[in-house]
Amino acid sequence: MPVNYFFRHEVAEKVRAEAREEGREEGREEGVEVERAAMVLRILDWRGIPVPDSVRERVVGCSDLEQLGLWAQRAVHATAAEDLFAEEPNGR
Repeated sequence: MPVNYFFRHEVAEKVRAEAREEGREEGREEGVEVERAAMVLRILDWRGIPVPDSVRERVVGCSDLEQLGLWAQRAVHATAAEDLFAEEPNGR
């Protein structure tokens, strides 16, 4: 009599497929975050503005796409890397 292992069951296959898709979506989101953070830093670099490690770490560590977009806009007009955060309430 053949043994039906759960991992070969149709339900298990569906769960794995859904998990793979979720992983791809998360990967795409993380990819966008990384690209946007890199864009902020590139803008500052193109403009010849030095970026201290503390600013670089904060930008790279940010996962909020809206925030990264705002920082990219600020980078266009910044005179110092720290200007990215100047208008944030509570020094955030």
